[in-house]
Amino acid sequence: MAASILIADDDAVARRLVENMVQKCGYETIIVDSGDAALAALTAPDAPAVDAVILDLVMPGLDGMGVLAKIREAGLSVPVIVQTAHGGIDNVISAMRAGAADFVVKPVGMERLQVSLRNALNASALKGELQRIRHSREGRLTFSDIITRSDAMAHVMRAAQKAANSSIPVLIEGDSGVGKEMFARAIHGSGERKAKPFVAVNCGAIPDNLVESILFGHEKGAFTGATERHAGKFVEAHGGTLFLDEVSELPLTAQVKLLRALQESAVEAVGGRKPVKVDVRIISATNRKLLDRVKQGHFREDLFYRLHVLPLTIPSLRARREDIPHLLRHFLARFAAEENRPITGISGEAMAHLATLDWPGNIRQLENAVYRAVVMSEGDQLGLDDFPLLAGHPHQMSDAPTAPLILEPVASTVPAMISGNEIPIAPLPAAGSLAMLTSTGEVRPLEEMENEIIRFAISHYRGQMSEVARRLKIGRSTLYRKLDEAGVQGHGGKSGEETH
Repeated sequence: MAASILIADDDAVARRLVENMVQKCGYETIIVDSGDAALAALTAPDAPAVDAVILDLVMPGLDGMGVLAKIREAGLSVPVIVQTAHGGIDNVISAMRAGAADFVVKPVGMERLQVSLRNALNASALKGELQRIRHSREGRLTFSDIITRSDAMAHVMRAAQKAANSSIPVLIEGDSGVGKEMFARAIHGSGERKAKPFVAVNCGAIPDNLVESILFGHEKGAFTGATERHAGKFVEAHGGTLFLDEVSELPLTAQVKLLRALQESAVEAVGGRKPVKVDVRIISATNRKLLDRVKQGHFREDLFYRLHVLPLTIPSLRARREDIPHLLRHFLARFAAEENRPITGISGEAMAHLATLDWPGNIRQLENAVYRAVVMSEGDQLGLDDFPLLAGHPHQMSDAPTAPLILEPVASTVPAMISGNEIPIAPLPAAGSLAMLTSTGEVRPLEEMENEIIRFAISHYRGQMSEVARRLKIGRSTLYRKLDEAGVQGHGGKSGEETH
């Protein structure tokens, strides 16, 4: 799934021209005709995700400056590119002070808009990555920091958001590398315990003879080598959240003591004389099916039901391929900044190939692949050759549902996606192509093809209606009449070129 761009303009012809250019850049579009509609599209609870906004400054009702002010009041971080025919320095300064990411003058050219969108999205991705890292370190990670546009993730996110406001035990299941710990941190950072500690323990990395000591603590001299008193992870997490990663790897002896701690909300240190009361919220995770471990006799059934109160299963990356472009953009922005590399994007060829792989290591594998490519690349964009470990990999298409990652041609007139500087990109075609037949093999109506030629000419000549009419060898009045007949409202007649 490509980035989604919201276009807000009260001029129907201008909207159509910008929409056409944005789609040729490889992005999806959401179209509105007013500032109020733009604000609703950004703030409505069920509104689709928006990656950037192209905003006309001069609109009736709530104008562009008003929308920028409302966006700032709502705390939204979406980048905004403002456009107007009145390109005075005062407008530029006012828009930038109000939070605009860039400024373009109507009629904007294809190349200028493409560069502006690419820069805005890259800057937004880098800002999001830096914020995500900072939130993770400060224990303030929330669900807005999780990168996903997948329907497969939507119900998991909703259930996790509901769980965040309670202390219900959560068991997160999923393959290695899908982001189970990030989910746990988001649950903690979105609930009432967010100001308290988040303590993570990898149960599979603790030696069996030290599990009880690390979880529950020990007194000085309790065993050989215990030269100091240790409080234990339960006490460290008091008031907050204890995250038990790979909980299925706990030895049976430790499972007994963990069950008792959960039942009594108290822990007894190794060598201790009395239990210590603790108040912790338990989130556990495993890359195995915990119920299978119970059936095999490796995990206690009573502890399973203590932890398995609210199970969440995070889909693997191959089951949510539409997330790959967004993850790539964020990883690329972060690593390019960390490594001080002037890399601006990933070619369409590389993107198409990366989207077909099964990614057995999931998001962690994708992240490491981008890291290596950024370090080893010698160009200003990543191509298929920058992923040598994956370039020869067979396209392992699984049975999981997938979403298209490249825009499909519409009526055979939109050019196929090719390599470019963004994810993905289609350039303005040097020559148009016109489909003569319908999908059923019949000749298309002449009027339909004529309308298509006119729309292409308007796009090709950047909305300069006089030039469009001259090149088509028809009068301007005839051009406007044909636009009216085609149902294109609001082109403004002969004054259309002078509208804002």
